[in-house]
This record gives sequence, C-alpha cells and structure tokens, in this order.
Amino acid sequence: MSKNTKAAAAPSGPVPVDLGLQGGGSHGAFTWGVLDRLLEETGIEIDAISGTSAGAMNAAVLVAAYHQGGRDGARAALERFWGAVARAALLSPLRRGPIDILLGRWTMDSSPAFLAMDMMARLVSPYDINITGRNPLSAILEETIDFDRLAHAKQRLYVTATNVRTGRGRVFRNAEVTPDALLASACLPTLFQAVEIDGEPYWDGGYSGNPTITPLVRDGGAADDLILVAINPVERPGTPRTAMEIQNRLNEISFNATIIKEMRMIALLQQAMATSGPEAPGGESARWASLRVHLISSPLMIELGYSSKLNAEWAFLTHLRDEGRRSAEQFLAEHGSNIGHRSSANLDRLLEGV
Repeated sequence: MSKNTKAAAAPSGPVPVDLGLQGGGSHGAFTWGVLDRLLEETGIEIDAISGTSAGAMNAAVLVAAYHQGGRDGARAALERFWGAVARAALLSPLRRGPIDILLGRWTMDSSPAFLAMDMMARLVSPYDINITGRNPLSAILEETIDFDRLAHAKQRLYVTATNVRTGRGRVFRNAEVTPDALLASACLPTLFQAVEIDGEPYWDGGYSGNPTITPLVRDGGAADDLILVAINPVERPGTPRTAMEIQNRLNEISFNATIIKEMRMIALLQQAMATSGPEAPGGESARWASLRVHLISSPLMIELGYSSKLNAEWAFLTHLRDEGRRSAEQFLAEHGSNIGHRSSANLDRLLEGV
C-alpha cells in the first residue's frame, strides 16, 4: 500500500480535506449519500471540492448552501436538489420496463423509451431532434443553487468541462460556475447539444477529468488529504459481450482514464520521494507526492449498468443515497484514523504492468 511519509502534527481541530467527486448521471445520488455522512463528521472540514458532471452538481449545491447554512444547510440542500431531480423525472418517458420492475432491477434495459433513445443517439444528432437545446436540469439548477453565494463561498470549487474545439479540459472556479458551466460539465454529446460559454463549445468533463485533481494541488489550500468518491468502476469482471455491455465498459474506461493517470503520477512521485532522501523533488512535485489519498466506493456500482444512470426514480435515488451513507460509514470506521496522517488508498496497484 502506498503510505505517505509526510510528517503530520496532531491536529488541534477538524482535519481539512479536499473532495474529488466523479460524474455518472443519477449514480451521483451515491455521492449525495457519501456527502450526507461526511457532513455529519465534525472531525473533518471540507476545504475544496473538484467535481465533474453529477459530481459537479453535488459540489455546487453543497458549497453554496454551506456558505449560508453550514453542515445542516448543505445536507438539506442536497436532499432538495435530488428531490427536484426525481420530481422532474415523473414526466419523463424514461422509466423502467415491466421486466426490470418484475425482476427488481434498477436498470432500464427493457424500457421501450430507453431502447428507442439509445438507438436514436447512435444514428441521429441532438442538433436534429433537440431544436431548442434546452436541458431539463437547467431549471432545477437555477432553483436549487444560489450562485451568488457560490461565488463568494469560503470553500473552493472546481468544475471540469471539455472544450470541444481543443479537446482539453477547462476548470471553472467559484465565481465562474454558472448553470451553463454545470450543464457543460454534464453534457453528453449524443444526448445534448454542446453548451457554449464565452463563444466556446463544451461537452462532458468526464472526457478530460473525472474529476480533475490538478487545481486542488496547484492552488494550495489547507488540506493535504484527498477523499475521492468513485462511482465509475475501474475494474469489472468478465468480458462484455452485448452491444450495451460493450458501450457501458467503453464509457467507464474513458471516464476513468484521466483520474487514473493523475493517481498513477502521485504513486510515482511518492515512490521517488521515498527513495530519494535529501534529493527528493521539491516544489509542485513535492506537493503532489505529499498528497494523502483516500477512496470511497461501493461494489454496488459494478452491478449497475449504463441505463440505470438515467433512472431518476426517487426510490432508486434514495437507494443509492443509503448505499453512499453506508459506504462512507464503513470508510470512516476502517480508515478514518488515517485522515491527517497517511494514505489509505492503494495507489501502488496502479503501477502494476507499467
């Protein structure tokens, strides 16, 4: 296991932590549950959050509400946001099919509306069928997030979207985060038209950073601990064989690629730091190497396929929330004592085969 060797004094108050929140459609309700539990933990204090797609929305809701109402205000705001998502979904044709309901599955693999939409997405551009380009999440974001409070919040927020023209990620910071920036971060190009910001088109941030860790390190801050909330499985047993399984796995690999590279760089720098002694790298490299990394995830995500990311039934969202709380509780019980002292994530495994 990769153990950070940076000396850490006994904390006199809450330990500052940074959060990295992945995107994944309605699976972001798992992150809601994780955040709900972490906000109860007075021994840690959230210093900054980097998020993409649903992770960015969770982060924006939390930071804006925390600025006014503290921990309890942030928890209540997250519940309001996901409740609004579920209410909006009541009017959506994307619902589970009879077979999925009968078998107790949360997927929409047998939903006629989903199957039709999935086929259309492979053949027809959203510029042909979504003339207005309007995303139904736009109104929800405007109603549930106070963007003025977000701009002036103490906690730093980083939202990643992918510039379509350059292929590079752009990170939006607190005052730059608008409804359009959040929609850009969650803009799947087969479903929605690119979101234009300052004359540039943007797609989902997952293609360039899911989430982006770099600004958490470069901008400094009080935290030396990063808690990554992962909702896209890095590993999945077996070989995908159906078209839907193949597409699902391709999406997971694509959306994990950048964060894996950043974690691998941290592992390499930590190895270099451990073996170099007085010649250990300094500057930004030292800041990367001194980052203590922790991971909260759940095996449930391996059981859920792509179609369930579009399932916004309240029962499903609260199921994911409860799993997020359980996973965060388990993490705190097993690794909470590592926060402020050493990494608990096994980064060395990322170097296998390199």
